[in-house]
Amino acid sequence: MRTITLLSTLALSVASLGLGQAANAQVAKKLFFEGDMVRSGQPNQAGPFCVLANQFKRKEAVAWRIRVLDQTGAPMDDKGLKSLIIELSDGQKLTTKFGQHPPRGTATDYFWSVQWVIPGDFPTGSLTYKVVATDMQDQTQSWEPFKRAPTQLTVIAGEPAPAPAPAPAAPPR
Repeated sequence: MRTITLLSTLALSVASLGLGQAANAQVAKKLFFEGDMVRSGQPNQAGPFCVLANQFKRKEAVAWRIRVLDQTGAPMDDKGLKSLIIELSDGQKLTTKFGQHPPRGTATDYFWSVQWVIPGDFPTGSLTYKVVATDMQDQTQSWEPFKRAPTQLTVIAGEPAPAPAPAPAAPPR
């Protein structure tokens, strides 16, 4: 009889443990990621800037623009997420900031962003990355783009085009 009671208690404990894990899984937040990469403005470089790109020359700036949505579809700002990090495959971690865009003037949008200037001696080739969101309870969720090399961030040979010289001032009248 004692063995049956012990086995029943053990079975109930295991079943309760399983239910507790299922309940925790249901409580875990699911996040949805929207984002892109654009060429970001650098002094003395020609544009266009803030346009979609995945190929960049050394010394050009890559900007990630990311929106994170909760399970209801509402955007998550810096009051809902503790951090949003871009992890490059070479080990670099880039911390994004949440804010208005454009940064000065009238805001047309709000999202997470970070800029990374490709070092002049950085090797050419594809570079993978992932985005890691950490909520206020320290739970993380990550997102990675497609794994096909042609769609990844790619560093190509060459120098950025210089910005055009300013037009000469008009002569005084």
